[in-house]
Amino acid sequence: MVHYLYLHGFASGPQSYKAQVFRARFEALGLSLTIPDLNQGGFANLTLSRQIQQARELILAQAQPTVIIGSSFGGLTAAWLADQPDLQPRIDKLVLLAPAFQFAAQWLPRLGATALAEWQQQGVWSVYHYADQEDRPLNYNFVADLQRYDEATLQAQIPTLICHGLADEVISIDASHAYVAQRPWGTLLEFASDHTLGNVEDDIWQAMSHFLGLTSGR
Repeated sequence: MVHYLYLHGFASGPQSYKAQVFRARFEALGLSLTIPDLNQGGFANLTLSRQIQQARELILAQAQPTVIIGSSFGGLTAAWLADQPDLQPRIDKLVLLAPAFQFAAQWLPRLGATALAEWQQQGVWSVYHYADQEDRPLNYNFVADLQRYDEATLQAQIPTLICHGLADEVISIDASHAYVAQRPWGTLLEFASDHTLGNVEDDIWQAMSHFLGLTSGR
């Protein structure tokens, strides 16, 4: 038996469209997909470290190996979970959907230097939360914490499937290309899609099913 864990994206939630689509796909095969709410503890206090710790506890609670499916920031979280030595024997495979590699380098500059300086000075910035469908405050500690992580150190040789859109407007597919270029255990599939990957769900499910050895790709 395998434990399947889905980690949703930044400013999203367990009821996101993508999370629920994959839950239904797994349930059709008689399989359970765990989808935790990574906003627990409040979105304002969100950090990559907190997400890693929350998901870590879920993995440690399982007797069986875990497959992690991570979307966007959840994909980045999955990669860092796999890098923890004590978790590596417990993680079977990773599926990363438009993973947020180089998140700080790609997302923060869009705010502009002035806005970023104001965020640091004020301590809080307003971010649109897609699950809540309204702006929510986010503490600057999110940025400070993120800058502690150097993705060049990610070297856990766990089989990894990455699905990324060629027209991703949030995280350029170049970030995933750079990731797999140094990690031969990773496979990158390119799709004619944007960051949501919403128009290629069937294609991604087929690739994921094959990669995970599920009984049906339908």
